[in-house]
Amino acid sequence: MKDNGMSGKRSTDAVQIISIREHPEYFDRAAGYLSSKWGIDRKVYEESISDGIKTSNPLPRWYLMLKNGEIIGSYGLIENDFMVRKDLLPWLCALYVDEDERGMALGSRLLAHGRQEAKELGFDRLYLCTDHIGYYEKYGWRFFGLEESEWGGMTRVYEIESG
Repeated sequence: MKDNGMSGKRSTDAVQIISIREHPEYFDRAAGYLSSKWGIDRKVYEESISDGIKTSNPLPRWYLMLKNGEIIGSYGLIENDFMVRKDLLPWLCALYVDEDERGMALGSRLLAHGRQEAKELGFDRLYLCTDHIGYYEKYGWRFFGLEESEWGGMTRVYEIESG
């Protein structure tokens, strides 16, 4: 038997990223997944995902990372991520990789996919807000500044060129 170079490693070959706009059959599963990972009311995700499927506008867009048909990660491209600044868009939000799938650069694949999608949608830049320090910088994101959240308080905002 020939060694495929994956001995002792978990393969990411079966991993794919899909657009819920192009695969609306994932609507229900996506809303449940996102709500469970972020602790935000499922109805918020249902509304945004539904808008993403129906609208002719470029945003919102929602994406799932699948492994053998199971959701293992996600992200969205939205107009605003609960931030006071409405002049910055689009926002990459809800980036998540299941804990047991981490350590295989899947988050970086989702980030790269988001940058490419933003470019294809006609955006020059992409923003995100986070409490993490150090993670996004590894992938070229630059600290934009502290910006006010609609929920109160200041949040770290990062930016990157699309594509």
